Amino acid sequence: MKAWAQRTTGRRRIYIWLALALAAALIIWRLFFTGGGARPGMSMDAPPVRVATALAQNVPHFLNGLGTVIPSSDVLVKSRVDGQLVRLHFQEGQRVKAGDLLAEIDPRPFQAALDEAQGNLAKDQAQLDNARRDLARYAKLAKGDFIAAQQYETQRALVRQYEGTVEADKAAVDSARLQLDYSRITAPVGGRLGLRNVDEGNQIKSSDSDGLVRITEVSPCDVLFTLPESQVPLVARALREREENPSLPPLPVQAWDREQKHLLAVGSLLSLDNQIDAATGTVKLKARFPNQDGALYPNQFVNARLMVRMLKDAVTIPASAVQLGSRGSYVYVVSKDDKGDEIAHVREVTPGISTDRLTVIDKGLKAGEVVVVDGLDRLRDGIKVKVAATVETPQAEAVE
Repeated sequence: MKAWAQRTTGRRRIYIWLALALAAALIIWRLFFTGGGARPGMSMDAPPVRVATALAQNVPHFLNGLGTVIPSSDVLVKSRVDGQLVRLHFQEGQRVKAGDLLAEIDPRPFQAALDEAQGNLAKDQAQLDNARRDLARYAKLAKGDFIAAQQYETQRALVRQYEGTVEADKAAVDSARLQLDYSRITAPVGGRLGLRNVDEGNQIKSSDSDGLVRITEVSPCDVLFTLPESQVPLVARALREREENPSLPPLPVQAWDREQKHLLAVGSLLSLDNQIDAATGTVKLKARFPNQDGALYPNQFVNARLMVRMLKDAVTIPASAVQLGSRGSYVYVVSKDDKGDEIAHVREVTPGISTDRLTVIDKGLKAGEVVVVDGLDRLRDGIKVKVAATVETPQAEAVE
């Protein structure tokens, strides 16, 4: 009796499990084949999507790098002679031109040295003039054999000796005059002055490492930035095109702030370094900016954007339309069938350059075709869709 009860209980459990499995299969069949689980007003066969039309437009190709602002000229003004600083002729932060007087060193020692050199020159010049007159007389006497030829040659040697002494005196005068000129310190280049490093009354030397003041030119200024070595061929090709065709405009470079929210200045590429840094795998580039408004400041960090080319009539779509699968990148292209229904088909594409809003399609898509940009998670190849809205494809960035 006990064994019969156990067998009956076992059969009941089997029947219960079979009933549950059958109910689950029925629910799944209704959900995926009859739409019984769909919400009111929503069809699984035609999910709503948002689409955009592929556009052909000119797209600038930018390369991004991290850069630092450097002055176009940076000079530390130093004294070339030793002496007491008696007067400063500038204010800190002042703009100066090349040749402007900046400071004066006590000129009296240098003036005295110049006067001494000029006196020695005058004395030796007088001796030379006298020796030349004697040589002229000796020449007449030597022709008539009134003096020995050796005496004449001795006088000629004396004249040459005095000529050498006079030349040395002239060099000494020039050196003394140069030292006197160096007592007036002038600006070697134009630019803006920094903070002075010495005050009036101090004894300064030409060997002082701090100098008097630093001059930096920031209008124009330069930006030194780096790019990865993989992008060097693009830059080199663009520069070579401009060497072969000088009428082409220089490569534009944009300087953005640290957060890349504000465009600070626009300049042009000056040069590409002649070698890649093996330690970092990057190459250095230098760009020149007019910087008339002073938006760029020496040692300021900026994000540099170099435009290496302009893609003409490139096929562009919103960046959200491009998906990545096991076989590569693809998009859903929407087209109408013979019945007029809108069908989404998978299309493999080759994407090119991309921004946060726009992607260039190098291969696989034509301008005018419609692609899905929203609602992609419910799509499969060949499914009928319902276009809920059409969004505009973003316009490419304008280049000044």
